[in-house]
Amino acid sequence: MKRSERLVAMTNYLVEHPMELVSLPFFSNKYDAAKSSVSEDLAIVNKMFKQEGIGYLESISGAAGGVKYIPQYSRKNSESFISELCERLEDPSRLLPGGYLFMSDILGDPSIVRDIGRIFAAEFSGVEIDVVVTVATKGIPLAYAVASFLHVPVVIVRRDPKVTEGSTVSINYVSGSSRKIQTMVLSKRSLQEGAKVCIIDDFMKAGGTINGMKNLLEEFNAKVTAIGVLAEAEDEYEDRVVDEYTSLVQITNVDNRNNHIEVRKGNFINK
Repeated sequence: MKRSERLVAMTNYLVEHPMELVSLPFFSNKYDAAKSSVSEDLAIVNKMFKQEGIGYLESISGAAGGVKYIPQYSRKNSESFISELCERLEDPSRLLPGGYLFMSDILGDPSIVRDIGRIFAAEFSGVEIDVVVTVATKGIPLAYAVASFLHVPVVIVRRDPKVTEGSTVSINYVSGSSRKIQTMVLSKRSLQEGAKVCIIDDFMKAGGTINGMKNLLEEFNAKVTAIGVLAEAEDEYEDRVVDEYTSLVQITNVDNRNNHIEVRKGNFINK
């Protein structure tokens, strides 16, 4: 295999296996190349990852060492993406009765969802995470996007039990904004005891749903190490029950009467 071909193959493998430790002998055997050549190739790949602002290769020495692709998204790329997202969300045609915004097109666009996943994964790359957890249904695409970059599984909390999930743990919680009692359930087989969890959600008002997930995860002795939300309502809730989280955008004003929406960058920009 020519070096140019090997570089393409190695880059593709690393991108498809983020956060996974890959040994030099693996690449050497797979592409029939000397370890010294593989090391030089990895140096080139690492340089280009950094130059493009999409991550870097972490080298781990020792007999069980190798390299690990750490996904990143440069600050410049992240801010540009979030600015474009704010502009799209400010389109008055998104207004729905009751002051809601239509966001299904964004959550259904693979390229947008992938970029959102990359931003969250980059933000949480230094945090220990065993699993990404979300609540059905709109947060599911975002959760899978984040999990694909962190190379961890996804666990979905549901509103009602499914016979296909076996025995479950359920809790009642109070919605932070409507103050209604609601229920969420999680299969006992879904989550390992003591897992370190990243919670991902599409929208947050007072944080009641996320707080409910945290309470449910306590039944598994799981530890929440990161929380990411795509959009949050303006911080107008005195009883907001979630403090430590990362949001990409903040919806500050929805005026149905004047057909006007105001959206600004979330707290991710200031972290």
